[in-house]
Amino acid sequence: MLNISRGIVARPQKVVIYGPEGIGKTTLASKMPDPLFIDTEGGSAHLDVRRIQKPENWEDLISVIKEVAATPDICKSLVLDTADWAEQMAIDHILKKYNQPSIEAFGYGKGYTYIGEEFARLLSALDSVIASGKNVVVTAHAKMRKFEQPDEMGAYDRWEMKLTRQSAPLLKEWCDLLLFCNYETFVVNSENNTAKVQGGKRVMYTSHHPCWDAKNRHGLPDKLDMDFKYLAPIFDAAPTKAASENSTPATETPYSKVKALLTQDGITEEELRKFVAGKGHYPEATPVSQYTEKFINAWVLKYWSQIKAAIKHPGESTGNNR
Repeated sequence: MLNISRGIVARPQKVVIYGPEGIGKTTLASKMPDPLFIDTEGGSAHLDVRRIQKPENWEDLISVIKEVAATPDICKSLVLDTADWAEQMAIDHILKKYNQPSIEAFGYGKGYTYIGEEFARLLSALDSVIASGKNVVVTAHAKMRKFEQPDEMGAYDRWEMKLTRQSAPLLKEWCDLLLFCNYETFVVNSENNTAKVQGGKRVMYTSHHPCWDAKNRHGLPDKLDMDFKYLAPIFDAAPTKAASENSTPATETPYSKVKALLTQDGITEEELRKFVAGKGHYPEATPVSQYTEKFINAWVLKYWSQIKAAIKHPGESTGNNR
C-alpha cells in the first residue's frame, strides 16, 4: 500500500561552502548551530570550536562520521573541513589498497572510478548524520579553470571546487545549499582614465553563474554579505531531531518553553540576550534559539524567576543566578 504524504518536509540542512584560500569558509562554518568539526587540514586551529582529532586514514574518517550519527546530542551541526583534503585521504586509501604508485597507474580512468565510489561512501555516511537529526556542513577550496562552451566561441575563467571531476558533481548534487564565497571588487576609472580596483568585501553567492556553481532551495538573494545572520533563518526552521525521534511535541522543546515564558512575562528576546551576555555566557548577538538545550534547561529555565526579576528590576538583589 502506498503511503502518500503532502507538504514541506522539515529536515536538517546539507550545506557546502567553497571559495579561495583565506576567504573565511571555516569561520562561517563555525557560526552554524552547535558545530562539531572534523578538521582534516588544521584550518580550525585559530577558532574556539569543538573538534574531533584528525582521522588517521580514510576508513577512520568514515567510522568517525558514523559514530557522530549514532551519538545523540553530540552536536547540532557536523562540519567536515575540508572536502578536498578528505578526498586526498580517499586517494591514499585506494593507492594503498591496490598497491599502485599513482591514480593514473590504474589506466583507462579506473582509478578515478574508484575515487567516485569512495566519495559516494562518504556522502552516504554524511546522510546518516542528517538522518540522526544533525546538520552537515562541508567546506572546500576553490580553483580557477579555463572553461570552453562546446557551442560557443572563446573561453573564460571559471571557479570550481578543488576536487576531481568524479567527486565534485556528487557533492554539488548532494547538498541543499551550495555557497560560493569570494571577494567582491569594483573597477573604477581615475582622473587620468586609469582603471583601478577598489573594495574587496567578502560575499557569498547562492545562485548559478557562468563563472561559478552555487544553488539554494530557500529563495535566498543571489548575493549576500558573508555573514551567518543571513543563513540563520534556514537553521531556525530546521528540526533539531530526526522525524523518527519526534515523539516530543515541538511546543515542548526547551527553546519553546523560553519563548512561552518571555511572552507570558512581557520580556523580549533582546532583553534576555543582553542579560545572558552580561553574565558572560553568550555574546549578545547570539540568538536564543542557538543556546544549547543544556544551557537553557540548567540555567535559563532553572533560574527563570531570578532572571525575570533582574531584567524587570535592574539593580535589585535577586540572589545568585550566575
